[in-house]
Amino acid sequence: MSRAALVVIDVQESFRQRPIWAYGSNPDIVGQVDRLVDAARGRGDLVVWVLHAEPGTGGVFDPALGHVRLIDGLAPGEGEPTLVKTSHNAFTTTNLQQLLTLAGVRDVTVCGIRTEQCVETTTRVGADLGYRMTFVTDATMTFPIPHRDLPETAGLAEVLADPRTLSNEEIVRRTEYALAGRFATVRTVDEVTGAIPARPRS
Repeated sequence: MSRAALVVIDVQESFRQRPIWAYGSNPDIVGQVDRLVDAARGRGDLVVWVLHAEPGTGGVFDPALGHVRLIDGLAPGEGEPTLVKTSHNAFTTTNLQQLLTLAGVRDVTVCGIRTEQCVETTTRVGADLGYRMTFVTDATMTFPIPHRDLPETAGLAEVLADPRTLSNEEIVRRTEYALAGRFATVRTVDEVTGAIPARPRS
């Protein structure tokens, strides 16, 4: 009988050090991830924590600055591995596949930051490796993406004011369309945890 795993990707302090954090798509990312973790632990699933590092860069992902750690409110339980990656996906530069294989995992649920970058890329690679992937959109977070022609020196205000900037809503919509039926099953936190969905706001 195969086992399932939850992989939590890059929900780390590094992102909170950037001004664009205030414009993120999911202010309750910690709460949503925590719900998935609690449910996974309750089912006896493997929980794997992944952090992103860019050593020697001097940026917010440089471990030397101390931000490559989980955001407050999240913490690995006993026996839950924490992996540090240097690639966009969680497989290429870690032993994640080995861990999943040894644990007999075939079903992998992913969540984290950013929706269309590390979480989506991990989902695509996982699918290609033969895992049955579940992508929990409302337990991911992303930020507006500037147009490719906007100078790298552009400030946050300029990015947000540019009509070509891709909004959080557009990113999430595009990601779900790209993944569903191809690389993953797209689900919500309520669906994965078995919770009763909240009433729509009027």
